[in-house]
Amino acid sequence: MQIRNAQKSDFNAIVQLNESEVDKTSPMDLVRLELLGGLACYHKVVEVEGQVVGFLLAMDETSAYENANFEFFKPLYKRFNYIDRIVISKDFAGMKLGSALYDDLFAYARSQQINTVTCEFYSKPLNVVSQKFHQRFGFREVGSQMSEDGSKVVSLQAVEVC
Repeated sequence: MQIRNAQKSDFNAIVQLNESEVDKTSPMDLVRLELLGGLACYHKVVEVEGQVVGFLLAMDETSAYENANFEFFKPLYKRFNYIDRIVISKDFAGMKLGSALYDDLFAYARSQQINTVTCEFYSKPLNVVSQKFHQRFGFREVGSQMSEDGSKVVSLQAVEVC
């Protein structure tokens, strides 16, 4: 397993991974990925035997990202990293690859003197896997809001990493 910076040559694999989990994240085509990659402070992939099997995209508070969940955190934290999305291939579930990406992101945040990492996951309908995953890292709910025209609710989460 190797964690490395995402490269343009990884983008097709990233889009395919995202599509495989679009019910738990949001749609992202190549154009959207290029935009998000340009706004991200952290965009890494996890590779196993030369195959991209996961990725994580995060923004910091200075990003020009227009997203209601990201905007929620701006008045709460002077400096923070916002996890826009993390996806691990179902074929590699349970291998701690998501945990490895989070550990790497937390180390990155600390290296930038950023104490808070934020994210969200669906609480209606409840994404139990994501809830348990984030609980293991000490995330706590700091708010919630409607998503997708009121058909879903997100739990807005934060953890201190210092």
